[in-house]
Amino acid sequence: PPSVVATKHLCSCNINIQINPPATPNMTTLVVGASGATGRHVVLQLLQQNQNVRAIARSKERLLNSLDEIVPESSSNSHIVSRLDVTEASLLDLTQDELEKAVRGCDAVVSCLGHNMTFKGLYTPPRRLVTDAAKRLCQAIEATTDQAPENPTKFILMGSDGVANPAGGDDKRRLSERVVLTLLRHLLPPHKDNELAAAYTSNVKSVQIEWTVVRPTDLINGEMTKYELFAKPQKGLFDGAKGGVTTRANVAKCMVDLIMTDALWNDWKFKMPVVHDFDGDVACV
Repeated sequence: PPSVVATKHLCSCNINIQINPPATPNMTTLVVGASGATGRHVVLQLLQQNQNVRAIARSKERLLNSLDEIVPESSSNSHIVSRLDVTEASLLDLTQDELEKAVRGCDAVVSCLGHNMTFKGLYTPPRRLVTDAAKRLCQAIEATTDQAPENPTKFILMGSDGVANPAGGDDKRRLSERVVLTLLRHLLPPHKDNELAAAYTSNVKSVQIEWTVVRPTDLINGEMTKYELFAKPQKGLFDGAKGGVTTRANVAKCMVDLIMTDALWNDWKFKMPVVHDFDGDVACV
């Protein structure tokens, strides 16, 4: 059954743990980066909960195959794929009119875009893939004048806990970590891109858009379980898995819960929650 997330406040940390909820109404969500390692989970989980999904992906076949990798024969289940509408394109290649058509009527827009971890993906154009996509998506949402201001679109950007909250609130990192982040900012274009995307999103001021930047800690593959949300990073850059990890399925579950659960959204809109897999032992850092 669908699930919702309950909000608790423990040790001054905001912890959110899945529980089972009542069914929710059908909504429409646009997912970009849909065939990526996390985006595919977002698409499938929304479809499994009877939601309508629009996706922008270079290859519909690759997207459907990626759904089958999570749950075999998903792509042949008409109950699931009948609610999936795929635009085969690179988002940055779409015209403004095409983007406006893609976002019009959507209750939520999710960006799971990221750079491929290859030399070409890291160091060749587009250097500002995540930032430029966020800008163009938000501009397209704002341009859809038929969107009622009392019903703003939810914009969810996937970041990482290595990206600081531009508004402040994160704990000051150790000197060694600050040095490493400075080097990454200058030597690794995707890190700078993620910082710029978070900075842009956090400065969006529009009656038509409510936003959140979801910051998972170290990403791993694995099944969907329970997760926790924190207002700020809970581990250092060099802590590794001992400081906590997050499965991509749980990051997707967090995003889906934010879309479908108004109470959770109201807790975290205009914020940058950090996602950890729940390990049953809550402690504040």
